Amino acid sequence: MLWWILAGAGLIVIMALSAYAGTLLRRVKEQEIALAKAVTKRNNTLMDSITLIAKAMVQGQCNLSEGAIRLTVLLGELKLAEPIDFDAQYPNLAKLYQVVKNMPTHEVRKERSKKEIRQLDETREKSEKQLEAGIIEEMKRLQDWQLPS
Repeated sequence: MLWWILAGAGLIVIMALSAYAGTLLRRVKEQEIALAKAVTKRNNTLMDSITLIAKAMVQGQCNLSEGAIRLTVLLGELKLAEPIDFDAQYPNLAKLYQVVKNMPTHEVRKERSKKEIRQLDETREKSEKQLEAGIIEEMKRLQDWQLPS
């Protein structure tokens, strides 16, 4: 008789733990779905910005150096199932980014001497001119690029 009581109690504990485990698994699945939706929404927002900046660069409405900085950061923020080497796909953009990424901006720029700022601007402008045609072609491709499914 005692064995039947213990077996019944054990069965009740097992059923309760199974139900709890099922609840936890359902919550994890719901969180995974919510995370996937959030990542998709963020990627779509990033792509809207990427497309807009690429179009502005092609149309001459956005400085190439500023666009290179912004696009490199935005492309790096995309969460993709398979990583993409954007530097290899857009080498001219990557080259310009390497030139300008450490140049001072805003308040730091104001603290530098006029001679140093002039030299930095000359370096930036020279790189922009050398890479402009290639960057424009890359931006035409980038503005039509779609996120992989």
